Amino acid sequence: MWGQGAAGHQPASLVGTAAPACAQPENSRADGLHRPARVHQCLQKKLTGHYSADRAALGGRTIKTGQARWFVGYKKHTLRLWIRRHNQRILLVPLVSWAAPANRGEALFLRPSVAYCQNALGWCPEIIVGDMGYITLGNQRIIRERWQVAVVTKLRPNMKLMAPFEPGPSAVCVEGQPLQWLGYEAQDQLQWFGVVEDPPLCLWCARQVSCPRQFSFPPGDHEILFGLIPLSSRVAQDLLSRARPWIEASQSYEKNQLGLSRCFLNSLRLTWTMCLLADAVSLLRAHALLRHSCPAPPIYELSPQQLALKLDLD
Repeated sequence: MWGQGAAGHQPASLVGTAAPACAQPENSRADGLHRPARVHQCLQKKLTGHYSADRAALGGRTIKTGQARWFVGYKKHTLRLWIRRHNQRILLVPLVSWAAPANRGEALFLRPSVAYCQNALGWCPEIIVGDMGYITLGNQRIIRERWQVAVVTKLRPNMKLMAPFEPGPSAVCVEGQPLQWLGYEAQDQLQWFGVVEDPPLCLWCARQVSCPRQFSFPPGDHEILFGLIPLSSRVAQDLLSRARPWIEASQSYEKNQLGLSRCFLNSLRLTWTMCLLADAVSLLRAHALLRHSCPAPPIYELSPQQLALKLDLD
């Protein structure tokens, strides 16, 4: 599962100026520059794109109240693994992390992360869930064809639906009969949809004599709507609505409890070291949670109904 920016990336640092070591005159600060000079220097940085932090760049983040839309610094991109044996909550641990200048998009790291898993571990995740920042139909096609990995994301608002989908998205036939995903046929590389509703509308359809009630579509027609797991399927919807939001909790742990958001990092190499340390702490924490059971919370009886996630993969 990707940290985003659907919601899913996070700045590893915000580059600013260090606090002055002693009191300074009103119009000056520790760098010795008066206010007009500082304004001129700030404009120069914006125009030239050269910052004091090594390889830092201007990047955007999720719009939140009280925060600027843009920042200068670095981003930490992490592919997280869902540990399903921990049944008290959804536990995500870092699998592959990248530290990069803030202007590097999330989609650039999707394909290299899968390749790294295959080359270094000899294993690939079967499903990757990401936000809309990781949408690249070309890379998703390569990942599906080369490693047989399903990439599940939502549609961008400006993306148009195609047959057999209507807003929702949900699959329907040309006469409006709802279709459900029957499965993926790997040999012919086809996604199959069919009528399973009882009683179906087909009984009153004028095409019922010639209609096969099952329809196939190549996943390459649209990597998000079809792919290896169609967006309209219950599996995809459960992953996006019930598992994907736990990414924010993992990022909050790194930013707030581990203090990454409060660090002043003006070097990409130092940022990378801090990212590795944060991942090491997250792995140790997950190891402790798996070895030692935690006491049941006060609302334990309600938790299984609220947080349980069952995927009908069969």
